[in-house]
Amino acid sequence: MAMNTQGRPTRMAENVATGGYGDTVSGSRGLEQAEPLIFERGGVENTGIDFPAPKGSKTRLGGLERTAPIGLPGLSEPETMRHYVRLSRKNYAIDLGLYPLGSCTMKHNPRLNEKVARMPGFADVHPLQPASTVQGAYEVMDVLAHWLLKLTAMPAVALSPKAGAHGEFCGMMAIRARLDADGQTHRRRVLVPESAHGTNPATAVQCGFTVDEIPADAGGRVDMAALKAKLGDDVAGIMLTNPNTCGLFERDIREIADLIHGCGGYFYCDGANFNAIVGRVRPGDLGVDAMHINLHKTFSTPHGGGGPGAGPTVLSEALAPFAPLPLLMIDRDNPKGMAVMHMAEHESELGGKDLHPFGRMAAFHGQMGMFTRALTYMMSHGADGLKQVADDAVLNANYILAGLNGVMTQAFEGHCMHEALFDDRFLKGTGVTTLDFAKAMIDEGYHPMTMYFPLVVHGAMLIEPTETESKGGLDRFIEVMESLALAAKAGETGRFAAAPVHAPLKRLDETRAARQPVLRWTPAVEAAE
Repeated sequence: MAMNTQGRPTRMAENVATGGYGDTVSGSRGLEQAEPLIFERGGVENTGIDFPAPKGSKTRLGGLERTAPIGLPGLSEPETMRHYVRLSRKNYAIDLGLYPLGSCTMKHNPRLNEKVARMPGFADVHPLQPASTVQGAYEVMDVLAHWLLKLTAMPAVALSPKAGAHGEFCGMMAIRARLDADGQTHRRRVLVPESAHGTNPATAVQCGFTVDEIPADAGGRVDMAALKAKLGDDVAGIMLTNPNTCGLFERDIREIADLIHGCGGYFYCDGANFNAIVGRVRPGDLGVDAMHINLHKTFSTPHGGGGPGAGPTVLSEALAPFAPLPLLMIDRDNPKGMAVMHMAEHESELGGKDLHPFGRMAAFHGQMGMFTRALTYMMSHGADGLKQVADDAVLNANYILAGLNGVMTQAFEGHCMHEALFDDRFLKGTGVTTLDFAKAMIDEGYHPMTMYFPLVVHGAMLIEPTETESKGGLDRFIEVMESLALAAKAGETGRFAAAPVHAPLKRLDETRAARQPVLRWTPAVEAAE
């Protein structure tokens, strides 16, 4: 299937009413409260709490005192609370409803994870504490590493990467360090299939490689003939996602690994979709040399976690010596007869081991909150439970695929893995675009699916329900999607062109919003000048 090279309309038709809050004096609609910006609600002359002016005290700011008003609006405590509560009601969240974003794995975050992460000794741990006071935290990291290595059949893992793209960077830098150590500095070409995760090409370039794209075959998988034609002595490796972003398992992955190794390269596998195969397939058994693991996708930690996330990267025997600093070191043969752990911050602290870290990726070692949540998820599920996670994720995606196949058009024939992929053929001749369809989903109370990605499918609609959605919830979602598809085919174009009409904010000109974004509030007087 040819890559989508067409642009997409983003503006609402000029003759379509935008709706709005003009039908009420307050601007609110029942429990849907209108809420202006805090700069529009409060004033700089107001404050929630009044403090007396200091008397006779000397400043200790050393010339760094503020010389101009801060310009922040003041509100009382009730006003402030209402402001942020009202804003929160305008957000969509995984705790509110189904989040069908394909390739994102927006799954439920169990409250047990949060309870454990907030335990004393976990919630208040600090990276600068003496090693003797954080042995428990080190043990959590060690046990988490054990689980990751067992689930992937890999000998080593770097815990410091903060998220998926950071983990990709770690894996590719380890590959580069290995090649450089072996005198293979001429190998700078990385093969990246069209069906790979979207961040892969950028990561390869950031690591100093050039990207050579491999097309997909008619079935949405790697075109093996094209891959073989690209092999050469300058190939550093391949960056492949399995299952890929078409929601399909790469059936030839073992042959792909053998071909890459045969020409002297290394196999980086993107772990974005590990949720679909965890407990079922071990990447190490497939010939993978490096793979990052998104703890938020597979092991249910919050997306972002309020700060850094975590993207541990597992490494093969060939790449393990090049894992980045800092490294968790364990002394199991000490006089006390117990394992004593410390963090090696420099190569000189590696105890003469044959290790050659490629460098340092972060000031500290990972994100403790994410480690604790992920390990809680693993231990509460057990090996059999994690296998069921993959089974249910694949089952739910295929349930959606089967439920919508009669009214929407499946991009590729056959069963899918963790996500169902549709194209826009069912919308042909209706005047409704993929974007219009997605906006109408907002009116039905659903976050839109991933749109126009992967690029190998025209008008792509990528839906990933994850394993945490119930059959009843999926039935309701299928009913809504079916009704929208039938409405589009019935010629109800106005419904789609105006959407969303029931959301707090109406449709934007997305192209203009991306190219000319308004990123700060400006006072009316300043704007006039």
